[in-house]
Amino acid sequence: MAYILAYDIGTTGVKTCLFQIEDKIKLIAGATSSYNLYMVDNGGAEQDVEEWWSAMCISTKNVFDKTKIQPSQISGISFCSQMQGLVLVDKNGTPVHRPMSYMDQRATKELKEGIAYGPQIAGANIYKLLVSLKITGAVSSSVKDPMWKYKWIEKNEPENFLRAYKWLDVKEYIIARCTGEFVMTEDSAYSTLLYDTTKKDWSMQLCKMFGIHPEHLPKIIQTTDVVGLLRKQQAKELGLVEGIPIFGGGGDATLIGIGAGCVKVGQTHIYSGTSGWVSTIVDHQMVDTNAMIAAIVGAQKGRYNYFAEMETAGKCLEWVKDHLALDEIDVYLDKRDITQDTRMGMEKVCASLYEYMTDVVKRAKPGSGGVIFTPWLHGNRCPFEDKNAAGMFFNIGLTTGKTELIRAVLEGICYHMRWMLECQDKKVKTSEAIRFCGGGALSDVTNQILADVTGRIIEVVENPQNVGAIGAAATAAVGCNLIDSMDCLGEFIPVEKTFYPNPENKKIYDEVFAVFKELYSSNKKNFNRINSSSAVS
Repeated sequence: MAYILAYDIGTTGVKTCLFQIEDKIKLIAGATSSYNLYMVDNGGAEQDVEEWWSAMCISTKNVFDKTKIQPSQISGISFCSQMQGLVLVDKNGTPVHRPMSYMDQRATKELKEGIAYGPQIAGANIYKLLVSLKITGAVSSSVKDPMWKYKWIEKNEPENFLRAYKWLDVKEYIIARCTGEFVMTEDSAYSTLLYDTTKKDWSMQLCKMFGIHPEHLPKIIQTTDVVGLLRKQQAKELGLVEGIPIFGGGGDATLIGIGAGCVKVGQTHIYSGTSGWVSTIVDHQMVDTNAMIAAIVGAQKGRYNYFAEMETAGKCLEWVKDHLALDEIDVYLDKRDITQDTRMGMEKVCASLYEYMTDVVKRAKPGSGGVIFTPWLHGNRCPFEDKNAAGMFFNIGLTTGKTELIRAVLEGICYHMRWMLECQDKKVKTSEAIRFCGGGALSDVTNQILADVTGRIIEVVENPQNVGAIGAAATAAVGCNLIDSMDCLGEFIPVEKTFYPNPENKKIYDEVFAVFKELYSSNKKNFNRINSSSAVS
């Protein structure tokens, strides 16, 4: 028996989890602490490293307040985090610019100058696309890719750029703060799209082609490698003990599927957190440049994640909470705390406002009375790349109420997941039974909607909202030789709930889904006309 501390550093908060490793990866205690996502001019999205660190310190203290386990009993610390951020730091590990989130999309000019010119395929210069595909298996053709964030700082903040010593991603910054070492795990290195998947190292050819300074790129390590030991000052601030081994861990796209128990080729998982995705494990690289899907490096040797992403999944439900669920479902009318009140006609006391909302939508029929929501609140990546795409409610009538609108949001997220799943099916065989994870999987209503919309069996593991931390704990457990290998992790992460599609509901959703897929092409020009205009900026 041993204990691992895992940090899941997300878009809006950190989840700190203490796990016991024995015959399963068991959650002993967990705590969360939030921080800000700063939306700035021209599509920028930034965060603050001190807010990350403060949230880690607060949540770590809260975890150990909940258990008799002592910090001295911790065998290792590992991380899961948001990916494709950019944290340029100086020699002291201090950022030269606030971290740029994966959601940052201000580098439009840099993208166009770097790759979107001349003869093109799928929006990328043919020559650079072919070279990139040969070396990495993908191409940096999205404005949100970290390469263009790097070039944006170089062009727009030259004084800060001159101070830069190393290019890090989110968890790599935290690792550097804990150990003083500048590294990047293989999956994070791959996400820069400068990683040579054959040579297993940085590509000097791509660095030269895109104007990247090779000296900025750190040493590449594996997810299960020990980077160093927790330093004295950082241990004091976290409330831990000096000398705990720090492991590389991985990005959320790498570890969330593992935390959900997907470790075999052909297994598919769907994630719904702030963002969302569909990912299938494959044993070779592949890419669909038209649908913006690529097989990214996984945590297991010789494994890749065929990965399709949407920018806003659970974030759409947060938007609903803030802007729709204020009076129709009686949350705030008489200032009652509905998470503790049993007078609301609920079958059970809800654990959160989100649970209450998702329970309420059972009052609306499948298909939401024909109302469709498009979950593109911050543009979209797959199966189309368009920063101007936006959310909308389509087909509202006089009988439409907020309950239908809220259900339409859940269904819209599931429609988009199905769309990405079908795009994957063109290249790979996705699994019949799909592991669903993230905060969205906490709702049985959402789980059933996803099963009905996709026509697939939906499986949910225990603590689906913590699968990133579970995946991080797994990397440390393998690194500590507590678990033999990543390949046997499925034995340690059993399924807790299973949902089967309802054929009658599936018929309804099939009809609505056909319309959903046409809404982008029907409105693409109007999205561009309005959202690229200075009048609405």
